[in-house]
This record gives sequence, C-alpha cells and structure tokens, in this order.
Amino acid sequence: MHHNFHNQLEKLRKNFLELGLMVEDRVRKACSAFKGDEMSDIDMVIKSDYEIDAMEIEIEEECLKILALYQPVARDLRFIIALIKINSEIERIGDYAVQIAQKVRFVCEHGCQQFPIDYVPMSEKVLTMLKMSLDALVHKDVDLAHRIFILDDEVDSLRNRAYDTIKELLRQEPDLAGCFLNYYLIARHLERIADRATNIAEEVIYMVEGDIVRGGHN
Repeated sequence: MHHNFHNQLEKLRKNFLELGLMVEDRVRKACSAFKGDEMSDIDMVIKSDYEIDAMEIEIEEECLKILALYQPVARDLRFIIALIKINSEIERIGDYAVQIAQKVRFVCEHGCQQFPIDYVPMSEKVLTMLKMSLDALVHKDVDLAHRIFILDDEVDSLRNRAYDTIKELLRQEPDLAGCFLNYYLIARHLERIADRATNIAEEVIYMVEGDIVRGGHN
C-alpha cells in the first residue's frame, strides 16, 4: 500500500504540473494581443476553456480518492489539502484568461484597435507571479513564495493607474464607454490572476511549514 500511495502522489504531481503549464500558456496567449500578435491565440484561449475545467475536476477527484484510500497524515496530508485549494485557484486563473481574451476580442471588433493603456508591463509581471507560484509549489520553495507578495502590491498599483486613466478617458469620450469599460476589465482580470498566484504562494507556505498565511490579497 505504501508503494501504491507514493505512485499515486507522483501521478497527481505530474497531472497538476501539466494543468499548471496549460493555464500559464493560456494566460500568455490571452495577453499576446498587448504585443500586437495575431488574434488566433485569442480565439484558441476562448474555445479551449473546457480542457482546463476537465483537468481540474479530474485532479480534485484524484485528491479525494487518495484521501479516502490512504488517509495520509502530516506533510502528505498538507500537500493534498493544499493541492485541492491550488487546483481551484488554477482553474479560476484559466477562467480569467478566457475573460481577458473575450475583452480583447470585443475592443478589437468594435473599432478600438489602439490600446489606450500599455498592458505589457502589467501582464508580464502577472505571468512572472504565476510562474513563480508554480515553481514554488514544485520545488517547495517558501522564500520564492514570499517574494510573490511584493509583486502583488506592484500589480495592484498598476491596476489603480489603469483605473485613473480609464476614468479620464470616459470623461473625454463618453461615446466609447463600452470599449473603455472592457479596457478596465482587462486590468481587473490581470489583477485577479495576480491575487490567485498570491493565494497559491500562501498554500505553498502552508504545505511546507504548516503555517496558515493570509495576506489580505483575496
């Protein structure tokens, strides 16, 4: 039974890593339009959301099966509990990637081709946070997890700056309110991805050290 348990854990780790890489790729593709890339990536993100949902359900079911069959304790138990929570966070990040893609497609289809805000720095910072959170999980790196909290504050600042810019643009050109609202929602979705990456970092700290950390980033 001990051998089977560790085989199941290893399979679970591999499946989750595959999901994490898939979601990271979706976020990167959703943000590709900020750099003037082809819209084909945007359409792919929107159409493939079901893949992430299916994998998230499969991983959750596998976690519950391991809990029921082997009743793990101590660090193994914390790992599975943390993974259940992180699995949900990753699925939500996939949802935000879809929402960003939808907003980008909307503004492009409604004659708002020129982005009034340069979202490249914000999206790159968010992608860095997401990658760091997954690396912290894989390597059980608490120091890396703590560094994510600092970046989250920087993303919040960029979101606030986007809000101020959009508010001024709405005052100047109220006829483009629909486009400007979608521009702001892009910033909001990016910020939420950063928040989810921060939540993952908190779960990594719990998994490794058993400490419950809540930084007020939810």
